[in-house]
Amino acid sequence: MDLFDHSREEQIEREAPLAARLRPRSLQEFVGQEHIAGEGRLLRRAIEADRLFSSLIFWGPPGTG
Repeated sequence: MDLFDHSREEQIEREAPLAARLRPRSLQEFVGQEHIAGEGRLLRRAIEADRLFSSLIFWGPPGTG
């Protein structure tokens, strides 16, 4: 990596869409849904063990993504 690569990566990060910049990068950054993703809960244990199920359906109001 040289100086130009670093500058280019910083520019990409600054110009990324808001959703991409605010996206949680770890389970600790998720807010809410403690009954599913909280410490010791089924979904968190599956993610931490890298054993996600092949058929999960997530539902929520429009705009929750």
